[in-house]
Amino acid sequence: MKLVNHINELIKIKINENKNIVLFGQNINAGSCLSGLTKGLDVKKNNIIINTQNSENSLVGMGFGLMLQNVSSIFFMKQLDFLLLSIDQLVNTYNIVRANRIKASFTIFPVTVDSGFEGPQSSLNNLDDFCSIAGVDGYSMSNYFDSQSIVDKHLIRNGFRIITAGQKDLNKDFIKIKPIKEDHNGNFFQYKIGSLVTILCFNQSISYGLEFTNRITEKGFSSSLFSINSHSIFDYSEIIKDIEKTKQVIIIDDTKSRNKTSTNFINSMLDKKIIKKHFYINRLFSIETLYPCKDNLNIDYEKYIIDLIAE
Repeated sequence: MKLVNHINELIKIKINENKNIVLFGQNINAGSCLSGLTKGLDVKKNNIIINTQNSENSLVGMGFGLMLQNVSSIFFMKQLDFLLLSIDQLVNTYNIVRANRIKASFTIFPVTVDSGFEGPQSSLNNLDDFCSIAGVDGYSMSNYFDSQSIVDKHLIRNGFRIITAGQKDLNKDFIKIKPIKEDHNGNFFQYKIGSLVTILCFNQSISYGLEFTNRITEKGFSSSLFSINSHSIFDYSEIIKDIEKTKQVIIIDDTKSRNKTSTNFINSMLDKKIIKKHFYINRLFSIETLYPCKDNLNIDYEKYIIDLIAE
């Protein structure tokens, strides 16, 4: 099963557990239904579905307006780039909304376009920026278990947040690796525990981290693997404990932002002076990113592993 089908089922289950939810967005139950993400949504328990025009600024304002009337809603958005059109709502209207005692939920659920060859118009994958500009909660999903937890905890929860999944992950068979530890708010998931290195995957980079752990295992070593799914600052103490044991860390962040959540983590980690080696794998801007091109990180796994093993 592809991840998009799995998340679609999770959304339908969660919606049917609640009532009086307004679901809206462009063609969410018509046409491709956002490439299957919203396929088969129904209106049980007085839920309402509205197929809207492509007018993101007005639609985000509509969601906040519903919140002020204590009506919960989900805005399913075709792609994360379009959220740029509603910056005024995300900052100024949201400030008005959270100054009130809200008893409703508003979730914006855009798809992050990160499958490559889209060009600059559709290359924005930095939920970090949207969250930091006004202190918005945000969560990324990339596999079977993190999507289950995040949809259950946050899709319909009082308050406002943005939840996204990457196009490249949605169109693949889902990764089914069960976490051994999970933050109670779904901020992070730990999938492996080891002694050589702690690997931290930010944004939607868990597939790169899994490749690292597999190659490290092949060489007879073990590694700890975490996925950081929150785009807000949270308590890193559990992750720091693991780094204190391995003394080495690889940080992978595939966001294109210059305002990365991973940077905040690095600063907090370096302040503690607990590591011997750390590697930061992230995107560097180049002129190539202004043209349709591959969207994946190019990682020389063997080079990093040799450096980790070396005395």
